[in-house]
Amino acid sequence: MKTIELKNGLLFVNQSRLICGNRFSNNLAGEITMFLRLHSLLLISLLSLPTYAGQTVVLVHGYLGDGSTWRPLGLVSALQATGWQDAGHLFPNGPLPRPIAPTSQERYVYTVTLPSEAPLPTQAQWLDFYLRKLKAKHPNNSLILVGHSAGGVVARLVMVVSGIPIQGLITIASPHLGTEKAEWGTWLNNSPIGWMAPFLGLDTINRSQGLYWDLSREHPASLLFWLNRQPHPQAFYISIVRAEGDEWVPPYSQDMNVVPALRGLAMTKTVASQHSLHPFDGPLIASLLKERL
Repeated sequence: MKTIELKNGLLFVNQSRLICGNRFSNNLAGEITMFLRLHSLLLISLLSLPTYAGQTVVLVHGYLGDGSTWRPLGLVSALQATGWQDAGHLFPNGPLPRPIAPTSQERYVYTVTLPSEAPLPTQAQWLDFYLRKLKAKHPNNSLILVGHSAGGVVARLVMVVSGIPIQGLITIASPHLGTEKAEWGTWLNNSPIGWMAPFLGLDTINRSQGLYWDLSREHPASLLFWLNRQPHPQAFYISIVRAEGDEWVPPYSQDMNVVPALRGLAMTKTVASQHSLHPFDGPLIASLLKERL
């Protein structure tokens, strides 16, 4: 009979083998040591395996956008073509679900609507609310965030402060180090134009002051400066950088590798394009997800 057995998760030692004497006690000690080592290696290997049944991708729009930004350009359709189910849209007043069918790979994509003129912390609170709802709906799925422009910064802020487990983040033309254009918005609001803006149909300038401050080029008193130096959770980070033609965010600010807390940890994909979303972003996102999952 074996000296050592594992039954129902418990370690049993055969007492009849416990014979006095250095040779037998040394052999027994060696058996126990080897067994515990093998058992530990088995536990480590099991814990390192993925524990999620599937993934839920959440598309986060940027400034002056909404959840519908992604669909007319075919970005959601491109994900559907690679096995992701369009599961619907989340509004502040409730979800607009789409019918989903059980599949061997539980992969869903959602769009959300945020108050895009609000400061970053306010938008982050909304996104946090949505993510908790989705986590409750798909508890066995991991969450992956894809954010365009300011939406990428909002998504990263949620990852740092919310404690919600996120498997990965893909940002598209996001101002991780801020942008001078946000400072222009602050200047306009404080100029005579700011007084006239409501009469000219430009009152978004007035409503966006907090956001402009948050997205200004980072400095020690700014939210971005603080965020960029906080520990970030373990996840995959991918920056899609508009190398040419982006008139709103300089390319260096779009690369998460320049964020002090993420230096050297992000993958960078460079494309020649303007700041806005484009149809080719859909297949690009799909291919990046395929590489990572």
